[in-house]
Amino acid sequence: MVSSNEEKRLYAEYLKDLESLKKVKKQKKAVGQVFAKGILPLYVLYILSNKPTNGNDIAHVIGIRTNGRWIPSTGGIYPILNKFEKQKFIEGKWDDSEKKMQKIYTITESGKVELEERKSLLKGRIEDACEVFKIVYSDLYIK
Repeated sequence: MVSSNEEKRLYAEYLKDLESLKKVKKQKKAVGQVFAKGILPLYVLYILSNKPTNGNDIAHVIGIRTNGRWIPSTGGIYPILNKFEKQKFIEGKWDDSEKKMQKIYTITESGKVELEERKSLLKGRIEDACEVFKIVYSDLYIK
């Protein structure tokens, strides 16, 4: 016979597993729109895993890394940062608490875990997107 405490523990474990499955299912739906919903949030976490910075600098770093081919607007970056901050994936602190000049974001331990999960979930989709672009480019410009 299972004790009441054991039942509670097993139920709590079940709920945790269920939540994890829901998260994976939700993220798999989101990876359908790889570029807008997948790559930018993933890349934001990646950049923050290298060093703390602000939203403007994140856009600048992406511009440098892509040789100016992709410079996302801060209007696309700051909502991601706000969402990640609410989810505790990152922590934002004002560089000057009185003037609130700029908020510097730092990735948290749960953010590092999230980064690895997103990388794993999106790897195949990104590879597929690259192949699709190669085919489309070839069809349009090489044939």
